[in-house]
Amino acid sequence: MTTTLNKPPLISFEFFPPKTEQSEATLWQTVKRLAPLQPRFVSVTYGADGSTRDRTHRIVSRINNETALTGAPHLTCVDATCEEVNDIARGYWSEGVRHIVALRGDPPEGQKHYTPFPGGYQYAADLVAGLADVGDFDISVAAYPEVHPEAASPIADLDNLKRKLDAGATRAITQFFFDADVFLRFRDLARAAGVTAPIVPGILPIANFASLQRFAAACGATVPGWLHERFAGLDEDEETRQMISANIAIELCEKLRAAGVDEFHFYTLNRAELTYAICHALGVRPQLQGVQHG
Repeated sequence: MTTTLNKPPLISFEFFPPKTEQSEATLWQTVKRLAPLQPRFVSVTYGADGSTRDRTHRIVSRINNETALTGAPHLTCVDATCEEVNDIARGYWSEGVRHIVALRGDPPEGQKHYTPFPGGYQYAADLVAGLADVGDFDISVAAYPEVHPEAASPIADLDNLKRKLDAGATRAITQFFFDADVFLRFRDLARAAGVTAPIVPGILPIANFASLQRFAAACGATVPGWLHERFAGLDEDEETRQMISANIAIELCEKLRAAGVDEFHFYTLNRAELTYAICHALGVRPQLQGVQHG
């Protein structure tokens, strides 16, 4: 056993802004359930086209004001000038937000290809550099173990990652994947290309297999044949799906830990059950204070 396996890994979580009162209640139940696991930070997504900007702000503010968690808003280049983005960042800084997830963002709805907004930051590396001028933020950026769908080549994709980190980002968080070797090969290539910053694997517990396939198609992630086989015939059997999902993610994380990975970022989809179970299996337990055992 390596020393990595002798201590629990570091963790962080991703949430998304809810659209309804009911889904907002579910989100806060999830936050309350996962908070005792003491993640390094919890990120809140921005909407693919920047459409949830105000809701992201409200959720991050509430997380920071009402819990002991560190809220980290996503911020993108989409549909805003540099000065508008800087104003948002300055607002976050004045509220005490010190961690931002900086992303290029996806094309606005109806557009097939990304085009930089007039007067806006062109790409994520430009956004990172701009944020670094606004304040001393802890900045996370995205990485793609299976190559960004729009990248010209794997080398071009790695060059882009390096530009983001060189511009001032602290760490890279990967898109989800299901084969440990996919991440480990990518990590080795990144190190060989001169990337020294932490590369944190993004883990997606599979709550719904049909949704997973849509996510994967959109971001270029591979859904292996064995994964289709595991979930075959379980469309109406949520309990079994949950058990299999937890097992798959635990197995993936343990393989990565055996290879020296000591930090994970979980895409919770605003649900606590699977993420909590996976963290428990990895040795991440609630930090209880003042509890007497006798």
